[in-house]
Amino acid sequence: MENEIIQERLAKLKSLEQKGIRPFGSGLAGLTPICGILSDFKEGLKVLAAGRLIAKREHGKAIFIDIRDQDSKVQIYVKEDILGKENFALFNSFDIGDIVAVEGELFKTRTSEPTIKCEKLILLSKSLRPLPEKWHGLKDTEIRYRQRYLDLIANPQLKEIFIKRSKIISGIRAYLDKNGYIEVETPMMQPIAGGAAGRPFKTHHNEYDMDLYLRIAPELYLKRLLVGGFQKVYEINRSFRNEGVSTKHNPEFTMLEAYAAYSDCEGMMSLVEEIVVESAKESVGSLKLEYQGKAVDLTGPWKRFSFAGLVKERFGIVPEDSAEAMLKKVQAKGQALNEKRLSRSQVVKIVEDLLQEGQDFSPAFFTDYFSILCPLAKNKSGNPYISERFELFIAGMEVANAYSELNDPIEQRRRFEEELKDLPAEELKLRSLDEDFVTALEYGMPPAGGLGVGIDRLVMILTNQPSIRDVLLFPLLRTQE
Repeated sequence: MENEIIQERLAKLKSLEQKGIRPFGSGLAGLTPICGILSDFKEGLKVLAAGRLIAKREHGKAIFIDIRDQDSKVQIYVKEDILGKENFALFNSFDIGDIVAVEGELFKTRTSEPTIKCEKLILLSKSLRPLPEKWHGLKDTEIRYRQRYLDLIANPQLKEIFIKRSKIISGIRAYLDKNGYIEVETPMMQPIAGGAAGRPFKTHHNEYDMDLYLRIAPELYLKRLLVGGFQKVYEINRSFRNEGVSTKHNPEFTMLEAYAAYSDCEGMMSLVEEIVVESAKESVGSLKLEYQGKAVDLTGPWKRFSFAGLVKERFGIVPEDSAEAMLKKVQAKGQALNEKRLSRSQVVKIVEDLLQEGQDFSPAFFTDYFSILCPLAKNKSGNPYISERFELFIAGMEVANAYSELNDPIEQRRRFEEELKDLPAEELKLRSLDEDFVTALEYGMPPAGGLGVGIDRLVMILTNQPSIRDVLLFPLLRTQE
């Protein structure tokens, strides 16, 4: 059936071309957005509007059509007496899905429907494929993600999610700019995979004949800028991790990373709370919202929990335990883990499980992480086993991670070497000690606080979407067979 429709439309295309009509026209100046026409409606005013033809209703020698642009739709009245017999007949070559421009006067029908009386109809783009059956409610999840353009046509309200996403990011950028942070750009291709735990994507630069890695995080480059004299920097960045895919993970994702000299973990706690609160006010208009049927209250002060205290209570783990001892205690409580040590993702999973048990969806800071899990964080004064670090969980998901940055080059080198020593041989091939970063620290980096925020997850929460794929315009999918 679809092939027949395509063939029919190709025949119409050929017929239009033979009549000297360009089926893929030029841009137009002087267009008025449909939302502007409707909000400032004046009968008798002549307008020029454009959009996709989404409905057609025939009434003898008159036809009513609807066109939609990004924000709104409007009805068009097409009449043979006004267009002329030849142009009206030509209109029969137009199909649902075509993109058209309409020029004419505004009026209201007997039912008070705002309408454009068509005096000129221009074909701007011929649609050669039919929109999906029942296109006004496309439900197939695979098609929705794989052919997002169809999803946006079929579910126009979906645009609101991505418009909100854009506003959230713009709002974060404006807030940081206002508070003295400088936006910077750091390399996405890096000679050493570093700045966070994660498996990198590897690529090769032919001209230099060198292997490179898509960045896991921009952290080490941003801290180099603190060494160089910048005091407050941030980057809203794309990062990449060659790992699993889930409702919370996509291999390519968006993060905010911000660093402030002379600040610390507490300073970053205040910063992230202000960023989230401002984002909620901008996108939701309230600090009380719902995420997947459960209440989330962003009103401060936000709760704080000690990770060290919780794992001692649950697993009997204390900070002095070796990595192997920690793992055995977790395994003894029924956790099926085969690694030699607790990984960061496993630690996050433990926290998520604790939150799910408590059904606490409102913001919660988890502090007192073990130093063994935080190679880039400063230790608490007087306690070498606990780091000055927090993770922020909202709606049961990790949204942000921050710490007082380690600025001791000797200790940083020791931790890098310790970390590399414990890596399996296969992973060790992908990592090496970042000598240049250690060298930078040797020139002196001021005490600083650093913050990372998962933008995709924050948008999920503020738009009440169940999967990270619902807030990414083009999520990564398996290749179709």
